[in-house]
Amino acid sequence: MIYRNLHIIGTSHIARESVQEVERAVAALQPAALALELDSGRLAGLLGGRQKLRIRDIRQVGIKGFLFALIGAWAEKRLGQIVGISPGAEMLAAVQLAREQKIPLFLIDQDITVTLRKISRGFSWKERWRLFADVVLSPFRGKQILRKYQITLHRVPSEQAIARILEDVHHRYPNLYRILITERNAVMAHRLCRLMERYPHQSILAVVGAGHVADIVERIQAFKR
Repeated sequence: MIYRNLHIIGTSHIARESVQEVERAVAALQPAALALELDSGRLAGLLGGRQKLRIRDIRQVGIKGFLFALIGAWAEKRLGQIVGISPGAEMLAAVQLAREQKIPLFLIDQDITVTLRKISRGFSWKERWRLFADVVLSPFRGKQILRKYQITLHRVPSEQAIARILEDVHHRYPNLYRILITERNAVMAHRLCRLMERYPHQSILAVVGAGHVADIVERIQAFKR
């Protein structure tokens, strides 16, 4: 998606086509800046540094945030094994290209510890039990879910599929949706606006999860009116 000098790629963190799309976009645009849906902690993890939360981190992020992070990491790793690609490969490819081509790199996501603390404070008991049930039943419902949304793990979902998924997540997990989607989108949109002001006449390439793109663009458009 393109808005003025900002080009946004919506990716799937476990789709090989997302890696290829990032490579093509960097080659075609030769951007003045590269913005990623990452924070410093997640970037360090991708580059081989400390990635996994430890028990002592519960004090910092809270027990609910800690457990959510463990479940999320397990699910992403499992899906990555199914499709044969490491989660976050497209982000890692972008980082490597930025280094090779000396493109300034900007991390636009909210710090993961802030997000996890918010989950600990705002994740309701009803949503926790729903998540637990969904995780337990996921091995048996996987194919059914893929058919429902007409998606495949190997490709980035269509805009229509993403809209349906987000609508269902919003309905089933309203607090989690607010923390993981709405509030992070506001942070990323604000930081991208600042980048657009910093590079007003040069191309900026942003790489974010596909589910964030539409809302981020709407927020940037609202800021720029």
